[in-house]
Amino acid sequence: MVNLEWYRSFKAIYKTGTLTGAAENLFISQPGVSLHLSSLESYVGYKLFERTGRKMIPTEKGKVLYNFIVEPLAKLEDAEKHFQKSTEKHTPTISVGMCFETFQITLEQYISTLPFNVIIRFGEYPEMLDQLDKGILDLIITPQKGNSPNVEHEAFSSETIVLVGGIETDGAAFNALAKKNDLEGMEDWLKQQKWYGTAGDMEHLLRFWQLNFGKHADFRPNYIVPNLNSIVRCLSGGKGLAIIPDFLCKKEVEEQKIKVIWEGSSKLKNTLYFGCRKNTQYAQEIGVIKKLFKEVMVSL
Repeated sequence: MVNLEWYRSFKAIYKTGTLTGAAENLFISQPGVSLHLSSLESYVGYKLFERTGRKMIPTEKGKVLYNFIVEPLAKLEDAEKHFQKSTEKHTPTISVGMCFETFQITLEQYISTLPFNVIIRFGEYPEMLDQLDKGILDLIITPQKGNSPNVEHEAFSSETIVLVGGIETDGAAFNALAKKNDLEGMEDWLKQQKWYGTAGDMEHLLRFWQLNFGKHADFRPNYIVPNLNSIVRCLSGGKGLAIIPDFLCKKEVEEQKIKVIWEGSSKLKNTLYFGCRKNTQYAQEIGVIKKLFKEVMVSL
């Protein structure tokens, strides 16, 4: 049996010429629109659009179907609007991508106060940039800028990647070596310590090591934990080392549970960006999230 939503998606693709445009028009995800179209094409037994780059060109069969359904569908949509409760309002849903640790430190405690629906997605930054461009995500928080002409980036904060240790870690020997700029001695001392890292992600450690010692870090952490916030909790009040963004452990440093051992001879800084599509229809909702992020980051 045919689903009415298949026809809605078909009509939206026909009018906008793209899957992304149809998704924005219907307030659903682009993969959802693609699924509706493929289901309808399977149901009728022929292709309704030719896919040329990003454009969807209706086939002759597609044109015939559109002419058949456009007026009845419009009548159904008018009936829906006429008979729905007058107090009922559409609540937009915003899909936001960021790393897990950033969500926990910033948005998690405030998400219930937002006056719209939110879907939080975690993933690698290149993947999130691609999903933003395709319309799957509406906003991302990222230290990496993409090159899509459809996406704009706004710098809003920065982070410094630092070497931290549990408060019980004795860093006196390392500090003495650092004062003499004895890089070989510093590297040897660091390799003798117990290290924390996260599963499948050593980017901070590798970049920090390359910047300050001019070589690849040729060791692996002793303890692999789920995420950077887990590292902070494991280090608090104990011993061990890790390389993490400074804002993730600012509270623990102030409470003297963790200490910053070294910021590096050359500081490793990342600029944090908001990324969103230029023609987004959720500018007001995205603005609310941006304002909230800026206020939280200032307070950290």
